[in-house]
Amino acid sequence: MNSEAGATQSDKGQRLRALHQREGAFIIPNPYDAGTALLLEQLGFEALATTSSGYAFTRGHRDGELAREQALEGVRLIAEAVDIPVSADLENGFGDGPEVAAETIRMAAAGGAVGGSIEDSTKHDEEPIYDVGLAAERVGAAAEVSRGLPFPFTLTARAENFLYGRRDLADTIRRLQAYQEAGADVLYAPGLITKEEIAAVVRSVDRPVNVLTGLKGMQLTQADLSALGVRRISVGGGLCRAALGTFVRAAREMKESGTFAWAADAVGSLSEMTARFDR
Repeated sequence: MNSEAGATQSDKGQRLRALHQREGAFIIPNPYDAGTALLLEQLGFEALATTSSGYAFTRGHRDGELAREQALEGVRLIAEAVDIPVSADLENGFGDGPEVAAETIRMAAAGGAVGGSIEDSTKHDEEPIYDVGLAAERVGAAAEVSRGLPFPFTLTARAENFLYGRRDLADTIRRLQAYQEAGADVLYAPGLITKEEIAAVVRSVDRPVNVLTGLKGMQLTQADLSALGVRRISVGGGLCRAALGTFVRAAREMKESGTFAWAADAVGSLSEMTARFDR
C-alpha cells in the first residue's frame, strides 16, 4: 500500500462500522502477518482482524506469551500493509486493571487499528474468567478511550466461557449484556457452535454479534449465520493453522520418504508470488 495515497484512519473506521450495519454477515478473515494480510486484501475481503495465536506462532511463541509491545508490533505491520480496515485481537488487554485495557486500546489505535477486542479471560488457570463486574469495568474503560479517538473505533467485547470449558450459555449471555451496557460496539462469544446457541445470543442483545467459525463441530455457512442474524464471521487462528498444517505435512513427506509431491499443490511460481508483493 502507498501510505500517502491510502485511506485515512477515519475512512477505514467508517468503513468498518458500515460493514456491521449491512444486511447479513460479512467475513472478516484473520491474517497472521503482513504478507497474508496483503493476500487477503487482494482476494477482495473488505476488512481484516488480527489473530493473537497466529502472530505468536510466527514469532515462535505460544498464544498469550507475547508482551503487549510485541503483539502490537504485529498489529502495526498488518495495518500498514493494507488499505482496508484492521481490527486488532488485543487478548485481555494485557493486564487486569481497566486502565490497562484502556491504554491498550489507545496504543492499538496509534498503530493503525480501527477496531479491537477485549476479552474477559484472566490468563490464570485457577480462575480463568474475570468476575463479570470487573470484566464490564474493563470494557467500559476501553469504550471510553475508543469514543474519545478522532476517528470511529469499533470495540468488540468477548465472553470467553466456552473456550475455557465453561459451557454456561446463560452466564455468557449475561456477560455479553453487561458488556453491551458498558459500551461495546460488537459482542463475541467464541466457542458457540450450534444454531440454538448462536440464535439465543443474537436474540439477547441489540449489538452486532461476531461468530467464530472453523471449530470442530461447526458446520454452519455464511448463509446459515446470516439467517440467524449474525453480522460478522471470523476464523481466529484457523488460516494460520491451515497453513502450518500444510507446511508440516510437506516437511514430514521430505523427511520420511524423501519425496516432494507437496510441490504440486504450491501456490504459483516464485515469480507469480513475487508479483503479488510488488507494491
